[in-house]
Amino acid sequence: MNGVLIPHTPIAVDFWSLRRAGTARLFFLSHMHSDHTVGLSSTWARPLYCSPITAHLLHRQLQVSKQWIRALELGESHVLPLDEIGRETMTVTLIDANHCPGSVMFLFEGYFGTILYTGDFRYIPSMLQEPALMLGKQIHTLYLDNTNCNPDLVLPSRQEAAHQIVQLIQKHPQHNIKIGLYSLGKESLLEQLALEFRTWVVLSPQRLELVQLLGLADVFTVDEKAGRIHAVDHMEIRHSTMLHWNQTHPTIAILPTSRKIHRSHPDIHIIPYSDHSSYSELRAFVAALKPCQVVPIVGQRPCGDYFQDSLSPRLSVPLIPDSVQQYMSSSSRKPSFLWLLERRLKRRRTQGVVFESPEKNADRSQADRNSNKAKERKISHWPGDLKKQPCYHPLQIKKELFPDLCSKEWNGAVSFCGSQKKVTVPTAPLGFSVHLRSIEEKFICPETRQDIGLEPPLVLRGDGPATTGNQRAWMGRGSPLSHSKASPLLATEFRGLALKYLLTPVNFFQAGYSSRRFDQQVEKYLKPC
Repeated sequence: MNGVLIPHTPIAVDFWSLRRAGTARLFFLSHMHSDHTVGLSSTWARPLYCSPITAHLLHRQLQVSKQWIRALELGESHVLPLDEIGRETMTVTLIDANHCPGSVMFLFEGYFGTILYTGDFRYIPSMLQEPALMLGKQIHTLYLDNTNCNPDLVLPSRQEAAHQIVQLIQKHPQHNIKIGLYSLGKESLLEQLALEFRTWVVLSPQRLELVQLLGLADVFTVDEKAGRIHAVDHMEIRHSTMLHWNQTHPTIAILPTSRKIHRSHPDIHIIPYSDHSSYSELRAFVAALKPCQVVPIVGQRPCGDYFQDSLSPRLSVPLIPDSVQQYMSSSSRKPSFLWLLERRLKRRRTQGVVFESPEKNADRSQADRNSNKAKERKISHWPGDLKKQPCYHPLQIKKELFPDLCSKEWNGAVSFCGSQKKVTVPTAPLGFSVHLRSIEEKFICPETRQDIGLEPPLVLRGDGPATTGNQRAWMGRGSPLSHSKASPLLATEFRGLALKYLLTPVNFFQAGYSSRRFDQQVEKYLKPC
């Protein structure tokens, strides 16, 4: 990924990871090559600044909503706010980067000084004639495309490389020509070849739409048999496809690139036609601008030492205005753990168990509690004497419910809440598994339940012959669960601890986690009132 977060500013260029964007608030896209759009997709939902051609491609190819795309005209100075009150602003100017359709350089001017971000670019001397660069402005920081920043890599100009391609095609007058390209770029080379050899250039429908948008000469078609020069995806240029093409017609393939690529077939030709500046061009560009510092865009290829003799004295780090600092921190993301926890706790659930805090229950008025008890008596469908049971604190279950199996491990009740209607369900003794139905099912009357074949809302699974009368009274009649074998019991020493953890709400725990504090908070929650 080739993108930067400009320090001491809210500016991010070709950087689309919001998780790592920190205080960035203004996002810019230099061009539509895939290594500069990593993380950018149809889900993007923040303002994004780019050139008009890139804006069109961004919406068509990545389906980014138009409401977030801000197309800025080239050669004009655009004023953008750097805070929420309009006190601080900056000026941004877009300059043609001579790399691919829609590619631009960004010139930023503000409290931070003057910053030039080249993106991917191929330097030509006319760039220095741009009004934004002719005024003798001191460039404080130059973010430089260092793709070919290697003194040992000597590249021809694009005109010279295009001439080499023309000569190669002339040597194969009876051959079809396959030119391997990326999805975007080198359209002007294809136009030049079409005019040189007076033939149609066959394109894919997607690339044909692009060249029509660019207003190039009408020399392109999608008819496979209309011309002998075909633009194909660069990944198609390989040994197997060369064999296939040559079975039907003599074919050569051309890869116009400065990258080192292995030739898998003798009819594959690599021509050093590059859309990135050569080392000598980079030297000329930096010498003309004399920036205070050079920052390479491609981080794996440092190049700062090559330009030391062309740099101006460095300036001190600018102070960030207070309003900008507030703007940069106003929407900063929460720590990932707390953010994920909060989102999980706020997620709506249509059924299941919601544990209520005892503190919230204690704050309810006596009138509300009486009203809830009256509702419980009306809607409760529990067998036996359970209808008459009041709402218990988790550690105040009455022993008379299960006098023969009551133990200190089994000493709680769980409150289930659905649509603010509370029903008290006694916890099952250890050795029984509790099966809960959907919250909506508890409002079905017993007669209707029999008609539609529903089981009782609570089913306890007994542990074989040891099941007592009180336990069997809780088992659903005719339920297959009443005849199934009980689940293995937990080890005795873990029973109480497991129940305590299960009975404690997730949102009761504090954010700072430690095993000791975890246990202390469990005990605090389960402590009798």
